[in-house]
Amino acid sequence: MNAGDVMTTDVVTVGPETPVLQVVKLLLARGISGVPVVDDAGRVVGLISEGDLLRRAELGTQKRRGAWLEFFTGTATLAEEYVRTHGTLARDVMTRAVVCADRATPLAEIADLMEQKHIKRVPVVDADRLVGIVSRSNLLRAFASTAPEPKSGNVDDGKIREVLLGELARQPWSRRAENSVVVTDGVVHLWGLVTTSEELRALQLAAEGVPGVRAVKNHMIVLSEEPYPLFPGSFVG
Repeated sequence: MNAGDVMTTDVVTVGPETPVLQVVKLLLARGISGVPVVDDAGRVVGLISEGDLLRRAELGTQKRRGAWLEFFTGTATLAEEYVRTHGTLARDVMTRAVVCADRATPLAEIADLMEQKHIKRVPVVDADRLVGIVSRSNLLRAFASTAPEPKSGNVDDGKIREVLLGELARQPWSRRAENSVVVTDGVVHLWGLVTTSEELRALQLAAEGVPGVRAVKNHMIVLSEEPYPLFPGSFVG
C-alpha cells in the first residue's frame, strides 16, 4: 500500500498568521497532536505539533541555562528560542523543515521516516500542495483492515519445508541448520538451539506464515534460559 491508499484527505490546517493560542485550542478541540501550516496557495510551510508547544514562557517551561553555558550559546540560537517560547503566531513556533511524501510513497518508507525522524505524521503533497496526511493512526487502521490469506490444507510437507527454509535463509537472524525443521502432515517441528526466546518466536512466526501449515511444535532449547547443554550432543543444530 501507498500513502494515497491510507491518508486522511480532510486535513485540519492553520495559516502562518494563526494565533498560537488558537492553534492550541484547535488541537484540543479536534483531539489531534499536530497540524500542518499552509500558505494561501495550499503549500506546506511548516508543522506545529505538541512538542513545539512544550517550551512556553506562559508555563515557565522555557529552557534555562547557567550563565557560563549561556555565554557560549550563540545569540542566534538564544533569539530563536525566545521567539519560540514567546511567539504569538503559528510562524513563530512551527517546525519549518517538514518531511513530506507524495501519494505514491510506499507505507514502508512512511514508517521509516516516522522512525528515523521521530515524527508522528507525514503530510502528503501533490505539486507542492497539501492533499492529505498520514499519521501513525492511519498506519494502525491500515494494519487493522488487513485480513490474512486463507491457508490451503493440501500443500505437500516437502514444499512446506522448502518454503520455510527459503524464508529463513533470507533472514539475517536465522542461523539454523536444515535438520532443525521437520514437517509431518502439515505440522512443523522445530528442533535445535536458539540464542533467545525472541529468536524462537521469530522462527515460530515464520513457520506459521507458510501456506499449508496446520500447527507448529517447538522442541528447541533456548540458550539464554539454559546456560549449558541438557544432554551430550545437544549443541548439534
